[in-house]
Amino acid sequence: MTEIIKVEDNLNYAIDCAKNLFFQGKIFAYPTDTIYGLGGNPFNIQTVKALDIVKQRELGKRYIFLVGSIEILRKYIVVNNENHLDFLISIWPNPISVILNLNIETSNSLGLTNAAFRIPNNAFCVKFLKEIKMPLISTSVNRKDEPPMNDAEMIQMEFKDEIDAIFVSDKKSLDYNSTLIDLTGNVPILIREGKVRFDDVLSRFNNSLSTEDVS
Repeated sequence: MTEIIKVEDNLNYAIDCAKNLFFQGKIFAYPTDTIYGLGGNPFNIQTVKALDIVKQRELGKRYIFLVGSIEILRKYIVVNNENHLDFLISIWPNPISVILNLNIETSNSLGLTNAAFRIPNNAFCVKFLKEIKMPLISTSVNRKDEPPMNDAEMIQMEFKDEIDAIFVSDKKSLDYNSTLIDLTGNVPILIREGKVRFDDVLSRFNNSLSTEDVS
């Protein structure tokens, strides 16, 4: 039976429950700064397969990962340019997901060369992510080719007994996806525009570039 846990009732209890589920390889829904997310441990192969089955999507299709800080992120990626770190610091926390190159260890563990990451602007997510010090899978709560579900009661009705818990927030989730960009090269490339306009992302990127010392 899917457990319903209200985040605002006892945040520390909710975080402890989410941590236990994460490290046990379970799947759970949770609030973010955009739509509700469905996720688990990306390094647990059985968790990823189970999530693919729940969503009825092709096995091996990529997911976005949430992280709690730049420091945690750096354990998993290769930084092409130090200016890119300044850029990431300038855009997060925000609904902007960025595809980055993975380091060798992470690439071997996930079977990927790159992955999309985001630091969400959500108190529950950030506290939880800083506790686990690992990435968390974040995908919309829906079946393949169906619109994302953003209501806890509807999620419970649709996915009861298929996921292990739903973390519910009194704060209304915003009904939009994150903007997705590719930063595996030298400059950002737009993959999907969400709430944050790509022009704004480019502006922040340009501002993060180091100015050449001509003195």
